[in-house]
Amino acid sequence: MRPAEPVRSAGSARTAGPAETAESADSAAAGGRPAPRHGLLVGPLGFAWRPRVLIATLVAALLALALVVTAIAVGGAEVSVPDILRTLAGRGSTFDRLIVITLRMPRVLTGALVGLALGVAGALMQTVTRNPLATPDVVGVTSGASLGAVAAVVIGGGGESVGGLLLGAGMPTVAALGAVAAAALVYGLGWRGGGVEGYRLVLVGIGVAAMLDAGTSYLLVRARITQATAASQWLVGSLSGASWDGVRPLLVAVAVLVPLALAGSAALAVSHLGDGVARGVGLPVQLHRLTVVALTVLLTAAAVAAAGPVGFVAFVAPQIAVRAAGTARPPLLLSGLAGACLVLLADTLARTVFPWDVPVGIVTTVVGAPYLIWLLVRHRKEMTT
Repeated sequence: MRPAEPVRSAGSARTAGPAETAESADSAAAGGRPAPRHGLLVGPLGFAWRPRVLIATLVAALLALALVVTAIAVGGAEVSVPDILRTLAGRGSTFDRLIVITLRMPRVLTGALVGLALGVAGALMQTVTRNPLATPDVVGVTSGASLGAVAAVVIGGGGESVGGLLLGAGMPTVAALGAVAAAALVYGLGWRGGGVEGYRLVLVGIGVAAMLDAGTSYLLVRARITQATAASQWLVGSLSGASWDGVRPLLVAVAVLVPLALAGSAALAVSHLGDGVARGVGLPVQLHRLTVVALTVLLTAAAVAAAGPVGFVAFVAPQIAVRAAGTARPPLLLSGLAGACLVLLADTLARTVFPWDVPVGIVTTVVGAPYLIWLLVRHRKEMTT
């Protein structure tokens, strides 16, 4: 193990690799000044970081932990932090175990994991498309999951019918399949000339999302009142039905997919500079883009299957991360932690501030929609100046 060697100058004989090119991107984003960097080399693997990104990530992690404790402690029946620790150690009262272990921890962990998955998915999508407005919501992934879930609830019939098969598979499973199918459709329609450009993914995704949303609306109109009510509850994004059975598969998905995304951070940074630069350093652009889209879809599908389409988290979290880190692209882990903080804070407010249990998706949308408007206005001013 030894300190990372400085990147060679432009006059060096060898070509800069993806990690070095990524550093150049951050330097350019900082106004051309070299970005402070620290790192270690362990055999063939290199790990580099900027102090500001590291500090912001640590602060976000501590904030997320504080929000987890707060979300477990507050509610209709408050539980003190010492009582929470005693309960987690197996020495709590029966009442505390009911509140902490059975009721609140599944909801809190689901919210944190959903926010983490959506934050990373949003950062991946915004980086690969080089568009701060591109999210899984925009490109049709969430709409596909919504259509699948509503179809599972609304299409009735016996066990041998289509509706019976959908209901037998379970709404979360059908929602995940709907997200994957929608992404495959968008990618297939966007394929031109041996590849897919980022802007085509966004444009095709908007059109596919509109068609899928129309299908969802049609099913809701044809549904019975009880079916429409159940589907509508899920469509706004809610953690009220969270359970340990839902936490486990979500935890496995996040534990597998997020490290895979982090492992490709250097290549992702290069792709953010454009296809020409990426090809120049030997990055297989189309294969890389397909891999990033696949990770985005799987993370989004896991989150939506667990809690429904929690709006605007995948859009807002990466933008918060960009401003906190001061980088040209959203850092993945920081974006995920920002998403976890957003969902935890929104759900805690939804449970405690309002006289009834408001779905978390309503709160995140109320916060995210004005931010989207502000970002659009800001971009318009930048284009006219």
